[in-house]
Amino acid sequence: MTAQVPFASFDAVKDLLNDAGGCVIDLRAPSEYADDHVPGAVNVPLFEDMTRSFVGLLYKQFSPEAAFQEGRAAVVERVDGMVQEIAAHTGWTVPPADLRGRVIAMTEGGIVKMEAELMPVPVESIPDDAVVLHCARGGLRSRSVVALLRVLGFERVIGLEGGYRAYRQSVIQDLAGWTPPRRVVSLRGLTGVGKTLVLREIERLRPGWTLDLEGHAGHRSSLLGMVGLEPVTQKSFESQLAERASRGFPDDVMVVEGESRKVGDVIIPGPIWESMGKATNVEITASIPRRIQVLAEDYLRDPSALPLLREQLVAVADRMEGKPELPEMLDRGEIGPLVQILLERYYDPLYRRSEEGKEYVASIDAEDETVAAERVIEAIERLR
Repeated sequence: MTAQVPFASFDAVKDLLNDAGGCVIDLRAPSEYADDHVPGAVNVPLFEDMTRSFVGLLYKQFSPEAAFQEGRAAVVERVDGMVQEIAAHTGWTVPPADLRGRVIAMTEGGIVKMEAELMPVPVESIPDDAVVLHCARGGLRSRSVVALLRVLGFERVIGLEGGYRAYRQSVIQDLAGWTPPRRVVSLRGLTGVGKTLVLREIERLRPGWTLDLEGHAGHRSSLLGMVGLEPVTQKSFESQLAERASRGFPDDVMVVEGESRKVGDVIIPGPIWESMGKATNVEITASIPRRIQVLAEDYLRDPSALPLLREQLVAVADRMEGKPELPEMLDRGEIGPLVQILLERYYDPLYRRSEEGKEYVASIDAEDETVAAERVIEAIERLR
């Protein structure tokens, strides 16, 4: 028996991302979701990671039908919990039903029959409280779950045509077509002067003016930049940037930190990078004691990150002349001298070489980040 399964394009459901009434359910495995996902989507996996990997292996080395049968067995075990999770996220009450029996009945004819019976059709209208389910490509994973839920009476549920890939393509297109604000300002300065602190104060004082690249990347853009943070993937970085860019920049002003093209392991997309290359530069300065304080607070904020910090210090010391005992200084708690050596013998020489030829419209002391932010704002407003 053929069932028509309603699907909508990503463009058609975009408004739901900012709508409190709508909900997006990501049916992919947890590792797929962690790599990147639609903003605000909730992960309710049809397969856990190990099952997905095994099903994929069967598909490649044996046959689609062998993979289907393994997946079928996993879904029979998983379906009760999955449906209850979806209900909990969407405010739906699951009616009494033999869910395992329904899955067995839906899948008993094998993959070919199921593909033929579950026909995706364009949805006629999207309710304000729609629940959008998606898998990687809008294939059998999402079609089968949408069909099951609708048979159970959950008529607000629809599938996403093209799945996550449709969303990903939208991100790529949005970033490629992005037009920068008229005034782009780059905060530049030696490591530890507090550029990020100033940037975030500017955002507090002028909401919407800033693009926090390091915040989106989960990295401080240096060899020690991941310590105490959670770096993201390239796809997740681009998703966050596309979402941020879509909200625009009030007063046609965008303030960023001066960065290299790579922020940790992620790469700044071309249009954003090009706008930074044409930015108006503001130099941020601070004393050595202040810079030591800023970096020490960054590196030591999370005690659980100390092993990673020590590991990275070994790598930094190997690059420095004389190979200073940086890890041993950390072990002894000599934080001030350690950070000073890093600044004067590692970070500062690298930065000064990268800044050769740069011009600044202002040089602002950042001993107090709030005062510095106010002075940056004043400098920008004089330029407008």
